[in-house]
Amino acid sequence: MSASERAIELVTAAADAAADKLAEDIVAFDVSDQLALSDVFLLCSAPNDRQVRAIVDAIEERLRDLGERPLRREGEREGRWVLLDYAEIVVHVLHAEERVFYALERLWRDCPQVRLPESVQQAARQTVGRGGAR
Repeated sequence: MSASERAIELVTAAADAAADKLAEDIVAFDVSDQLALSDVFLLCSAPNDRQVRAIVDAIEERLRDLGERPLRREGEREGRWVLLDYAEIVVHVLHAEERVFYALERLWRDCPQVRLPESVQQAARQTVGRGGAR
């Protein structure tokens, strides 16, 4: 089994919104073979709490335009690790320090990565060029 077309559409839109707000290390994993509750996990990070919140706001707005609202939102008050659960996709926006500490990529490394659009990849390369962490 692999991620649904709708999950790919949502994760692509979420990744694009995150890239627009200069998110770093944007990566998506197809977890559909491992989890029954979700198809794709999207991970991205930012160097400060304010930017984490801006990325979360942009993702929510973009997905709302597609008719989606999160079923659950956690961690928003602290702004260090915000989880947005849209059922088909789960978005993790982490402060860069939490991203390194929790190393979620290590947990999901056996899952295939979802190829994100070139625009997201270009934004990530530009972030690195501005001194962003990779």
